[in-house]
Amino acid sequence: MSQSTISTFQLFQMFPDAETARIYMEKRLWPNGPTCPCCGLGERITTRKDGFYRCNQCQEDFTVRTGTIFERSHVPLHKWLYAMYLLVTARKGISSMQLAKEIGITQKSAWFVLHRIREACGKDMKKLQGIVEVDETYVGGKEKNKHESKKLHEGRGAVGKTAVLALRERGESGRTVGFPVASVDSETIHAEIRAHVEAGSTLHTDEAVVYSGLEPAFKHESINHSAREFARGNVTTNGIESFNALLKRGILGVYHHVSPKHLPRYVNEFSFRLNEGNVRNHTTQRLDSLIRRSAGKRLTLEALTNA
Repeated sequence: MSQSTISTFQLFQMFPDAETARIYMEKRLWPNGPTCPCCGLGERITTRKDGFYRCNQCQEDFTVRTGTIFERSHVPLHKWLYAMYLLVTARKGISSMQLAKEIGITQKSAWFVLHRIREACGKDMKKLQGIVEVDETYVGGKEKNKHESKKLHEGRGAVGKTAVLALRERGESGRTVGFPVASVDSETIHAEIRAHVEAGSTLHTDEAVVYSGLEPAFKHESINHSAREFARGNVTTNGIESFNALLKRGILGVYHHVSPKHLPRYVNEFSFRLNEGNVRNHTTQRLDSLIRRSAGKRLTLEALTNA
């Protein structure tokens, strides 16, 4: 067994029931003791039964679930932890059908659980810097494989697909950010790069014309793939292309179909797993990071299905 991970058997030993999971989550979300999610204070808190607390400042009752992705969920917390464990350790993700079988809930509930966890994955808002690889990819079915009523009859290639722009910081951190974009034109791509990359950084891209004109805000090196050039010294986009390939293989092999409406959360999931999946990060560290991100990320079924 690798020293950077734990087995499912060990996980069940650590969290045999909802109570042990609750205590574990409280220590991660409230390292200095219970804090009211309504007023943000933690001085006048009264402990009640079954994991409930009363804030004597604003007279509100709350639990560790309040204001998080776990709020108003009937799924026990130790099952939530197992679902999170599966999502951070499965290289290409886990389907709602498989999760339903693993933790004994309905497929619809498993689908909702997974989307709540993806909501917690969220993208890191800290800008990338240094050498940053940039590449775009397209997610969606091929026109020739679609039912006649769903074909757009506008050509082949990227027609009918959703564009995803991905950026990866070279070096030890290897931080990756990905998100769908409405259009793959110079104006859109340049704006997204400026929003996610520190000025003065070095960009490595392919020869696509949309990446032209990024100087002088950035240093820019490109690889000419059409001439079968894949690396020139340290100039390459192999890292971000690997991320895009993994994203597409996960969607194709595990999820099979992802609607444009929910695609941003799936991209966040793959980004989080890569960013937190370094072998130096123990599985419990990845779980801790995901639990901390769950605060303030409540997602209701209405918001999810009506978005």
